[in-house]
Amino acid sequence: MPPITPAPDRTRFNVIYVIAAFLGMMFLQGIWAQSQTVAELPYSQFQDLLAKKQIEEIRISGDEIRGTLKAPIDGKRQFRTNKVEPDLATELAKHDVKFASHPDSTVLPTILSYLLPVLLFFGIWMLIMRKMANRLGTGGGLMSIGKSKAKVYVEVDTKVSFKDVAGVEEAKNELEEVVAFLKDPVRYGRLGARMPKGVLLIGPPGTGKTLLARAVAGEAGVPFFSISGSEFVEMFVGVGAARVRDLFAEARGKSPCIIFIDELDALGRARNAGGMMGGHDEKEQTLNQLLVEMDGFDSSSGIVIITATNRPEILDPALLRAGRFDRQVLVDRPDKPGRAEILRVHMAKVKMSVNVKPENVAALTPGFTGADLANLVNEAALAATRRSGEDVTMADFTAAIERIVAGLEKKNRLLTPHERRVVAHHEMGHALVAAALPGTDPVHKISIIPRGVGALGYTMQRPTDDRFVMVKGELEQKMAVLLGGRAAEDVIFNHLSTGASDDLGKVTNIARSMVTRFAMEPELGHVTFDTEPAGMLGPGLPHMTRRDYSNETAREIDAAVRRIVDRAYVVAHGILAANRALLEDGARILLEKETLSEEDLEPIFARLSTRAAVTDGQPTTPPASTAARH
Repeated sequence: MPPITPAPDRTRFNVIYVIAAFLGMMFLQGIWAQSQTVAELPYSQFQDLLAKKQIEEIRISGDEIRGTLKAPIDGKRQFRTNKVEPDLATELAKHDVKFASHPDSTVLPTILSYLLPVLLFFGIWMLIMRKMANRLGTGGGLMSIGKSKAKVYVEVDTKVSFKDVAGVEEAKNELEEVVAFLKDPVRYGRLGARMPKGVLLIGPPGTGKTLLARAVAGEAGVPFFSISGSEFVEMFVGVGAARVRDLFAEARGKSPCIIFIDELDALGRARNAGGMMGGHDEKEQTLNQLLVEMDGFDSSSGIVIITATNRPEILDPALLRAGRFDRQVLVDRPDKPGRAEILRVHMAKVKMSVNVKPENVAALTPGFTGADLANLVNEAALAATRRSGEDVTMADFTAAIERIVAGLEKKNRLLTPHERRVVAHHEMGHALVAAALPGTDPVHKISIIPRGVGALGYTMQRPTDDRFVMVKGELEQKMAVLLGGRAAEDVIFNHLSTGASDDLGKVTNIARSMVTRFAMEPELGHVTFDTEPAGMLGPGLPHMTRRDYSNETAREIDAAVRRIVDRAYVVAHGILAANRALLEDGARILLEKETLSEEDLEPIFARLSTRAAVTDGQPTTPPASTAARH
């Protein structure tokens, strides 16, 4: 189907301009007619004619005298003159001086006296309407409320290509077909294939979905319409649908082109998802119009729709069916090689030390997205600037990771000596349990310097590899490491404190997931009890959780969760009780230095005399050859 040519603009006449032109024409015509029939006489000539009895009649009004002559002058019998003061006129007449009165013109003041209040009123009205329109997000006034607010870019504006996108090779390969189609749709469709009408980019926030869409436009060199899903919906009913129609009409006039809708979940949420009655919601009308528009154009016309969302599970099924968004491209968090590629892109813009390798930084940042890595490079550059360094070193990246993960140092948060001892033993407990258990992530750094909102210290572990699947034993070891701080307080001080609240929350969540989601407790069988609607890219909505099991089963779940947590605590407590002297010595060193790096921790871990393993909740002592990990 050939692209639809937009209708030519028509001149719009304003009724105010028409009235003003008509009045101006009548005014000029009256002046012209008066100049053709009325003679303008000086007052002295009027007195001469009056003395010669050449005036038939006169009409006096204000400072003006009008009348009729007995004999015409230049073919005009009507005359007009302005009065002069009698005494001055008599004095001037004695000296035979020709004189006349010229009063100030009152035409312009009279017109302005009528027009200025009207113009002032309309000006205030337009200002109020524009402010209301800006608050409503309509931009150009209430008359443009139904216009699309999509920002249009062309190739020179986007300035983004695939070389600027790293770490998402699979997604780039999927979108290269879109670029090939936009560059040469005839060759691409020579075998009868058609391009998918819509491409849905799904992935966690910050993974580069918007950057990918702009890179497609930059590579293809076509107009790029960019708009957010929330910009379609306003308080007025029908505005969203009108903007959808206007957007597609404008895109047809500029095809081939790309329409990019960011945050599609704001527009395409499943209709009647909350079970509410009624189907005339403004968002539903906007979604219906989008569905109609996507059915109404052919992909061979050169229009490609690319959308992005991080909540695909709440989208309307009609939006995801074949023929609308045919292709879904996952833009996930990058793996270790992908993070290294992303870091190379951002490090190229910063003066780096020769000792900084992207692979080493990538190993310290598991789970970081592209946006997180860009922020990390910037924070490292700022850290190097604060210390007046010549370039960015690995120490700057370590400081930046600590700032992002743990928060800003709170040097003014002063702890009492007893609190510092508790925190030191707490953090050293985490580190010793992590070093004692096999297969756990190596401890990279521990510190008792308060950071962030409530962290009085932290223990940083560095994963050796990206993990996508974890077995039951690994989860139990992770819980034991988390409970190492609480167990250390119990071993040394024989009391418990509030410092382990965050650790307890994480441990409880892991244990409950093991029981309800992963069916890792033999007593409950191979059954899941997690009825919370978990999202594709993250947890579901807590308020939508429902329970499909009995109270007896709920009691068994609670008991199983408690057993798992207790087993992990027994393991951590056994390791620290067996290494009490080492725990106290390590805490003393930590109190002196406040921060211990991996090199500082190596001699401490080398003195571990036993290593516990999880076996039915009881710590065991393996051979001495495996006592420590370096």
